[in-house]
Amino acid sequence: MQDRCPPAPAPQEEQRRRFLRRMAGGSLVPWLPAAALAASPDDTARIALPPSQAPSEVPEKPSELGDPPAQRVGFAVVGLGRLSLDEILPAFGQTRHCKAVALVSGDRAKAQKVARHYGIAETAIYDYQGFDRLADNPAVQVVYIVLPNGLHAEYTVRAARAGKHVLCEKPMANSVAECRQMIDACSRAARQLMVAYRSQYEPNNRLLQRWVQEKHLGRLKEFISTNAIHLGDPGQWRLKKALAGGGPLPDVGIYCINGVRFLTGEEPSEVWGDIDRPTGDPRFREVEEAARFVLRFPSGLRATCHTSYGAHRSQFLRLLGSEGWAELDPAYAYQNLRLRGARVVGGQETHLQPSLPEVNEFAKEMDHMAQRVRDNQRPYSSGEDGLQDQRIIEAIYESARSGRWVKLEQPSNPVRGAPPPAEG
Repeated sequence: MQDRCPPAPAPQEEQRRRFLRRMAGGSLVPWLPAAALAASPDDTARIALPPSQAPSEVPEKPSELGDPPAQRVGFAVVGLGRLSLDEILPAFGQTRHCKAVALVSGDRAKAQKVARHYGIAETAIYDYQGFDRLADNPAVQVVYIVLPNGLHAEYTVRAARAGKHVLCEKPMANSVAECRQMIDACSRAARQLMVAYRSQYEPNNRLLQRWVQEKHLGRLKEFISTNAIHLGDPGQWRLKKALAGGGPLPDVGIYCINGVRFLTGEEPSEVWGDIDRPTGDPRFREVEEAARFVLRFPSGLRATCHTSYGAHRSQFLRLLGSEGWAELDPAYAYQNLRLRGARVVGGQETHLQPSLPEVNEFAKEMDHMAQRVRDNQRPYSSGEDGLQDQRIIEAIYESARSGRWVKLEQPSNPVRGAPPPAEG
């Protein structure tokens, strides 16, 4: 008896299948390594090996090489605290275009130990008094500032005067005035200035941004987000206003602010804020414990956010649209981000949870900076991007003091550089 061909799928089911292929394939591919390899102009960066797995398995990708050491962009890492030691310096090993060539620290013994571990010459160790001598080191092209927030402006200005490009940790500075000072200094020196918003280079965030751009969620209605951590030691610099500029709002709440701006491409027109600063807790003598804030956007989108230094770690965001929703839970973390979304397709509620490769977010942001330095192009997360976040933060604090909504003018010029090319 001859086998019958399976029936063709119903139109609604075929529509659903096309949607799933598009969301988990067509819309996803530009952020995956295979696409980056296909678009790479440098075939010498790829080594194709014979396949070891059966055709039924996921295709193996060509091995991808970074630049030879002599061609990599040299970075000086300024500040050897936990972020530098645990995340940034190890990330150089996963970059394609960068190398660590100098260190700046007030603790020479620690710097010597770190330099030996990463093969950095002892002559390329500087203290803060000798920071300006970086001008005499041609191996240093970029200065990565990983200092307390209150020192960002000073060392950005000094780096620009030394003829170096600047990658600065977030938040950009403690005030709008300091942000403008940093932008002006780098502009006068014809140096690039980038703020280290690593999430903007992470694949899940970039895919979610694309879903928004392609209107898969319909008209955006609400953004809901929390970024909370629980701090202990009352003596740490994050709890000193002069060094931190504030409490969780500029430190971790800024991820919610920058996240909604990055994902939607919109800028808020007014903000409302409220802060908690409990009495009797030595941690919060100078800064707030928690902040709640709402951002209203010209399109009607509203962002409702919370941030805290006194709650168990919680990091998530959700975008609600007229035709679907999407969330990152966790969001903002260094790794293990999980993207989910849903909408009705072909008459069925369709859920999607794409599986994206893990990347080192610090390596991705540093590689972006290196490429923009080489091409003499404005970084995507530019100084103006950091300035805009600081304007919003100051407006939230003003609202918390006054109890009123605070209006914001729309930026007169684009706050970001050209988006990065499709890459893994």
